[in-house]
Amino acid sequence: MRKLRYICLTAAAALIVTLSSCSSTPTAENPSAPITSPQATEAVSENSHSSHGGKEKININTAILSELDKLEAKLGVPALSNKIQANRPYGSPEDLVTKKVITQEQFNQIKDQVGVQEVVLTGEAKDVDYMSKLGLMKGHLLVAQELLDQNQPKQAEPHIGHPVEEIYVDVEEQLNERKVKEFKTTLVSLQDLVKSNPKNSKVKTNFTSSVQAVDGAIAALPADQRSKPGFVLQVINELLDSANSEYGAAIADGKVTAPIEYQDSRGFVVYANDLYKGISSQVAQADPEAHKAIDASFAELIKVWPAAIPPAKAVKTPNDVTKLVKTIEENSQKVVDKSNTQAQL
Repeated sequence: MRKLRYICLTAAAALIVTLSSCSSTPTAENPSAPITSPQATEAVSENSHSSHGGKEKININTAILSELDKLEAKLGVPALSNKIQANRPYGSPEDLVTKKVITQEQFNQIKDQVGVQEVVLTGEAKDVDYMSKLGLMKGHLLVAQELLDQNQPKQAEPHIGHPVEEIYVDVEEQLNERKVKEFKTTLVSLQDLVKSNPKNSKVKTNFTSSVQAVDGAIAALPADQRSKPGFVLQVINELLDSANSEYGAAIADGKVTAPIEYQDSRGFVVYANDLYKGISSQVAQADPEAHKAIDASFAELIKVWPAAIPPAKAVKTPNDVTKLVKTIEENSQKVVDKSNTQAQL
């Protein structure tokens, strides 16, 4: 079971902005190009570098587990994400070899993808990062609710714990900046109650309060921004990127071998799909073909997770899921590009 997961600024930045003039052509290692906007800017430390494909490197000192899962999937090393996390901090990427986390040969395969530099987000990129983190919280809570409704509190508990144990600390500074009322206490209270007395009638009340708190934090962003297709599509693709990584970590030999990761990815996709429904009519008007492709891909993605309790056999392979996510990201980019072009006229 993964005890630590999500969120660092570097990970959030990775899919939002490009830091070099390299093209963002999708490849097998980099299946999707980041969605950018004129307002998305960031300041990077002097010694940081961009990886191939224009994406910022994965910061092995702060990256969330879903980002580290990409390295695990590429190298095929079980539990590598947790091992990288357990051996922090790193003075340089080469410390992965020095600390015997991976071999030199394995490091050579991923050296262009890893770094130790921090990224500071500004402008729209910072807002996307903020809503994406809260969106991950929502995804966890959505799947936790399903499991509680099915009388599976032990399976629900990790998904209630992740928002407070792994995400809140990384969004706390932004919550304070945006003057959002503290709700860590609410999340902790719910987690403790589900652990100690899951049949207590207060669980439902506390759960509702937790969801409302996250929704309230999201509402700190201007309503017009939260309904802007270009902005929402960036958030959606952040969530799908995390879902893709989690699903890849959940499947082995065509079977769901890690139920928690399967459930994480389900929650993220369900919430991303909900977000898309809110802007779908605008996207359809702006670019009918792009909307058709995104909508069809979401319809296929949803089928991958038939229920919160995983099936014995995976519905689709990780590669199938990656292709669907890539299709959504590519068509999202078309919508964003068209929107940016119209705004400049």
